[in-house]
Amino acid sequence: MIQVILSRRPTMYVVNLLIPSCFLITVDLFSFLLPPQNVDRSAFKMTLIFGYTVFLLLMNDLLPVTGNSLPLINAFFSLCFALMVASLLETILITNIQCGSIHYGPLPQWANALFLNYVARLVCLSKKPSDQNCNPEEHQTETKHCEPAVETPQRKAIQKTPTLLELQKISNELLSIRQQVEKYLTTDKSAEDWMHLGQVIDRLFFCLYIVFLTVSFITILVFWMCWYKKSASLI
Repeated sequence: MIQVILSRRPTMYVVNLLIPSCFLITVDLFSFLLPPQNVDRSAFKMTLIFGYTVFLLLMNDLLPVTGNSLPLINAFFSLCFALMVASLLETILITNIQCGSIHYGPLPQWANALFLNYVARLVCLSKKPSDQNCNPEEHQTETKHCEPAVETPQRKAIQKTPTLLELQKISNELLSIRQQVEKYLTTDKSAEDWMHLGQVIDRLFFCLYIVFLTVSFITILVFWMCWYKKSASLI
């Protein structure tokens, strides 16, 4: 009985497939450093996914033919592609939060306490200096309510003067302007909270991406070493 054992040369797969895939996944990892509000990060990631798809199609002839078991290199490529897609979905979420924040209402209290306080400290993303040095509630002016004065003939005569009527008109206009400014400041504060929430979530996904990528690569490396030792023992 003759037993024939065939082994592939791993150098071709390492140089032509594994190293370019590692380069592309590294570029996708560092793309988290691009600010989503200033740079179209989603377009960059879509271009990266498209390039990786074309790369796999061109290198399809070099991949081993699948049999009863899934080749480890195919699992590696599927993992890289899944990470790129997950990174694109995260970018879409962050862009929606930061660019659409002007249409949202005030940030919920639970989200403010959970993400802007605890999660922000966990991912080492400190709050804005304006939030640390001042309290917006301390700068809000209180509207004073005065009791109406007792109407007297002299007061009625004074109120009918043109100068006083003009001053009352100016006072009403200033009050209207003040109300508009307070409304704008409230909306701007809400948009800043949503923007900061997007930054915290983006940093959190970046940390999770690094952890998952590291664990996955270590797991694949362990499986490959076990397979290599098993193949070497058969030879």
